[in-house]
Amino acid sequence: MDGVLNKLKLGILKFQSDIYPEQAQTYRKAASEPQRPAALIVTCADSRIDPELITDSGPGELFVTRNIGNLVPAYGEMMGGVSAVIEYAVSALKVKHIAICGHSDCGAMKALLNPESLESMSTVKRWMRNAEAALSVASSLSDKDDKPSERLRKLTEENVLLQVQHLRTHPSVAGAVARAELTLSGWVYDIGTGQVRISENGDRTFHPVAQKGTAR
Repeated sequence: MDGVLNKLKLGILKFQSDIYPEQAQTYRKAASEPQRPAALIVTCADSRIDPELITDSGPGELFVTRNIGNLVPAYGEMMGGVSAVIEYAVSALKVKHIAICGHSDCGAMKALLNPESLESMSTVKRWMRNAEAALSVASSLSDKDDKPSERLRKLTEENVLLQVQHLRTHPSVAGAVARAELTLSGWVYDIGTGQVRISENGDRTFHPVAQKGTAR
């Protein structure tokens, strides 16, 4: 028997026996009403990230799309699934906020810093073109004495900021932002500490999320 599939089946059974019963009313309500997510989260396909978990969100609260490097192609370039999700989230679901969520130890960002690692993955290599400008900016802001971890941090942040810029090129987003119906932010999630740092209102600096009334 397929060991991995078997483990997934056991997880489904645990969900059905232990988790679902405690939230049955929530799931039934979600199934009986059209979805009305308040936010779209564009995040990385990295298996260590769980957007619902880190935002304490339940069924129907978030619209989520994931891809290598949490990238958003500028409108008109590489039109496909990501662009369709954005348009649907803004035009049909009327989400009020879109967050681009990058993360620590990102394999896609490591690949940008070491492009030879992508030579055997032509599709991924082509996809990563959507982050090339971030690499250029991060390189210009880096010092020759920067440690690899610092270079990776800067690139991760610049990539998130770039993808927020790309978001603004999408007609549905541009229109909703102009009408003050939509706001945007960039996040960096630290897998090891659980900390989330956010750039909002066009700020290039990422601030840790803090309790109201405390300093950032």
